[in-house]
Amino acid sequence: MSLKCKAAISHGDGTFSIDTIEVQNPKSDEVLVAVKAAGLCHTDHDSLNWGKPIIMGHEGAGVVKAVGSDVKSVKIGDAVILNWATPCGTCFQCKHENEHICENNSPVVAGANGYTEGHAHIEGATLNGTPIERSFNIGTLSEYTLVKESAVVKNPIQDMSFSAASIVSCGVMTGFGSAVNTAQVDANSSAVVLGTGGVGLNVIQGIKVSKASKIIAVDINQNRLDMAVEFGATHTILADKNDKGLLIAAEKVKEMTDGRGADYAFECTAIPELGAAPLAMVRNAGTAVQVSGIEQEVLIDMQLFEWDKKYINPLYGKCNPQKDFPKIIEHYKNGDIKLDEMITRTYALDNLQQAFDDMLSGKNAKGVIVFE
Repeated sequence: MSLKCKAAISHGDGTFSIDTIEVQNPKSDEVLVAVKAAGLCHTDHDSLNWGKPIIMGHEGAGVVKAVGSDVKSVKIGDAVILNWATPCGTCFQCKHENEHICENNSPVVAGANGYTEGHAHIEGATLNGTPIERSFNIGTLSEYTLVKESAVVKNPIQDMSFSAASIVSCGVMTGFGSAVNTAQVDANSSAVVLGTGGVGLNVIQGIKVSKASKIIAVDINQNRLDMAVEFGATHTILADKNDKGLLIAAEKVKEMTDGRGADYAFECTAIPELGAAPLAMVRNAGTAVQVSGIEQEVLIDMQLFEWDKKYINPLYGKCNPQKDFPKIIEHYKNGDIKLDEMITRTYALDNLQQAFDDMLSGKNAKGVIVFE
């Protein structure tokens, strides 16, 4: 029997509303989750302009309420973390251990069976009797969500705060994974993080876990730099917003790294004009990582690539949720990374607009919607 619940609905024209949806019973390979907390990031705000109605939200944690007949990995009552990397296991990329860019199921990989970015292709819910899709296949800004079994990971800490667990779902995974999985930061190395919002802080945590010796945080907001130190930065640079391409900041980085530049640099600002900035920060044969998902055209002075520099544009921190989420939770359990401290404020679903306003104004490292 289907159930009715509240959800945040993007209308695709820049607006949203809190409406009542009807969620169907799980099919054989599906799981019904009562969402307890949903993290927010800029992608959720971007979804307001995706051109079609969707159930919003792509970070979340909750409790299993019903399972399909073929589901084996979770049972009713389990605390789970949701994820949007739901590999098919059979395509070219899955066979090459790139499950996060699955050619059949990814909601963000261009050309994956015609799916467009951020638009779910798995239904199972209706709004006013009409089927409605879920953001990134999971639509976590809803009291309940119906997802594939591959979209849930049983939390190894069953009594963990749902708010803390929810941000592992994407923001933590993207930042942490970009350092640990993508760049594979070496011990005793140096790294620069450009932008110390939620994702940037998690890049810093991934670099710290990797035992780098020098972690340089760059931001135009002193409060965020202070937070960066709390999360593991060893040095900070307060940048000038008029510093084009952060070239002045790059000179300061070189001064801190024996005149060469850092071994690694991570762009976490989502500002297209800074897409090339990490290249200016790294030494010859260094690695620049564009974490924030810039998709606009970026003009790059090719001299920034001299010499032998690498530039990587990863998705979702090369995430394999079934393997990576438990690793992150273990680091949390051992005190190696911080999650609770990252959550600046929690909100009820009805206060979603305030949560967006606080996020866009830079007040929050991470805001979370909580459900009773």
